Amino acid sequence: APGGSQHFQPNEMNMLETGKKAPAFNAVTDGDGKIALKDLKGRNVVLYFYPKDMTPGCTTEAEGFRDAIKDFEKANTVVIGVSKDSVKRHDNFKAKHDLPFTLISDEDGKICKAYGVWQIKKNYGREYMGIVRSTFLIDEKGKIAKIWSNLRVKGHVDTVLEAAQSL
Repeated sequence: APGGSQHFQPNEMNMLETGKKAPAFNAVTDGDGKIALKDLKGRNVVLYFYPKDMTPGCTTEAEGFRDAIKDFEKANTVVIGVSKDSVKRHDNFKAKHDLPFTLISDEDGKICKAYGVWQIKKNYGREYMGIVRSTFLIDEKGKIAKIWSNLRVKGHVDTVLEAAQSL
């Protein structure tokens, strides 16, 4: 369709590399807020993608970032979680687990696609599209400093914090 909004080329998937500019985004957040990557220049950003609010692994990961938030702040680093959950669901997740950082609602999946985390997943022999748990550390200039993909939750927050502290 002419004038369509699909500018995403499938071959852009997984082309993100450290040292390259992080894909820009303008998104809605919990509390009906808005956030854009360009507004965060001058600070490091931990952009972490996770499959779903209120699930065990995602809750453990969110609580890990919550518990280390002061250390991230000391390292001039903003933590932002991204999933395809609705704003309302994010609000509930934040309230239930006392999360002190922003959650982006990427219901249309544009940010997930831009960062290459929307991929085929396998579970019990079933294939489906979903968010591959991934974290991007973006430096003060908006460049990707480090990428963790298909990661294990255990120990992950400490690894990301060390990387942020070394920037």
